[in-house]
Amino acid sequence: MRYVMLVMVALASQCGNAQAWGDEGHKIVCEIAYRLAQPDTRSAVRRLIRSDTEFDTFSESCVFPDHPRKRASEHFLNLARNSQGLTSDDCPQAEKCVLSAILNDSKVLGSKSEKKADRLLALKFLGHWVGDIHQPLHVSFEDDRGGNNITVGGLCSGKLHSTWDTCLVESAVGTDVTDAVDELIDSITPVMITKWNASDPRDWANESFAIAEAVTTNYCVIHAPSCDLPNPAHVTVDAVYLDTNKPIVKEQLQKAGVRLSRILDTALGN
Repeated sequence: MRYVMLVMVALASQCGNAQAWGDEGHKIVCEIAYRLAQPDTRSAVRRLIRSDTEFDTFSESCVFPDHPRKRASEHFLNLARNSQGLTSDDCPQAEKCVLSAILNDSKVLGSKSEKKADRLLALKFLGHWVGDIHQPLHVSFEDDRGGNNITVGGLCSGKLHSTWDTCLVESAVGTDVTDAVDELIDSITPVMITKWNASDPRDWANESFAIAEAVTTNYCVIHAPSCDLPNPAHVTVDAVYLDTNKPIVKEQLQKAGVRLSRILDTALGN
């Protein structure tokens, strides 16, 4: 019992503050992508990263847009409370969003006519954007700031958004990026890769939105056709919540890595 209590305290202490997916989540996504990419793609990534003045590896560079926050409006996508999901590649409530960011930076990265510095910048942003669009509360609602107005207690603390950014990731895969990547890649099958890659960024956004609206996320309450802010705006994260969402978090990280790998191969591979 004392051990269980210590684990509960440790998890709660880790979940208060976070960036999108947390730095750990973004590094996991980009390392999965790098390992799964074709050899010539990895070589192209290394050539670009060698010219960077701040980061030594691709996975480390994927936290770049959060430190400090850059292109703030492109980290997320907001939909209406009664939305049934995206039906086009247009940002529904803004000029720019994470979907348009992925589409635009993919073009820059894949263009041989762009300057090397611009392609490097696109690479660092793109790795981050693909992680963001797979974090369910980055495809959600503006009026509660993607769960930032919903408080959390129990085994995680702070806000619901940061709980999904960090606390659930650490609960699902631990705190060591290398160990997490090893575990996640080992369970990715060729069938999964084929299935997950038969999609486009709009599909990824709709997948995340469906998770955000799911009953098990406790982010909103369905009053057809609207998914409304819960009252009270508070979620208690217990062992059942962690166990229920652990496979979802792991699969979202895996999907993001697999899909990012395909984007890199398309833009940089021979």
